[in-house]
Amino acid sequence: MSLRIRILVIGKTRSKFLQAGNAEYLKRLQPYAKAEIVTLAAEKIPPNPAAATVAAIKAAEARTLLAAVTPGEYLIALSPEGEELTSGGFAALLDELALRGESRLAFAVGGTLGWDDTVLKAARRVLSLSRLTFTHELVRLILVEQLYRAFKISRGEPYHY
Repeated sequence: MSLRIRILVIGKTRSKFLQAGNAEYLKRLQPYAKAEIVTLAAEKIPPNPAAATVAAIKAAEARTLLAAVTPGEYLIALSPEGEELTSGGFAALLDELALRGESRLAFAVGGTLGWDDTVLKAARRVLSLSRLTFTHELVRLILVEQLYRAFKISRGEPYHY
């Protein structure tokens, strides 16, 4: 069974160095899984948006994300409020999902404002990469690196620390 991973992201990755890093880790993941980053449209955020505007933007981005999740995908949302795992724990989670037959994973990375609660409720798992705050563009790179690290850990292969 081949694992398929889609990383669903709101908005483009603008920084060239982050684009290069994402491409590098997606290439490294090829022996382990079919992985791709799928860019979804971000809503325009006006300067100093009112709370109601923020809520409307988050709701619209949630609808965009949920429409992109295909039937049968195991949705994992990334959120600062999610469960924190060690790299070994993340590897164990991926192994557990594979053993349960979950061969199609979708990781949801929010935009600038984060996720509306509808995404967090729809997700089968909510994870946090750290209690530190990262840009939504940097989170993408951290996620693909951690996916690669998880596969290396699971297979007992060396990884440069």
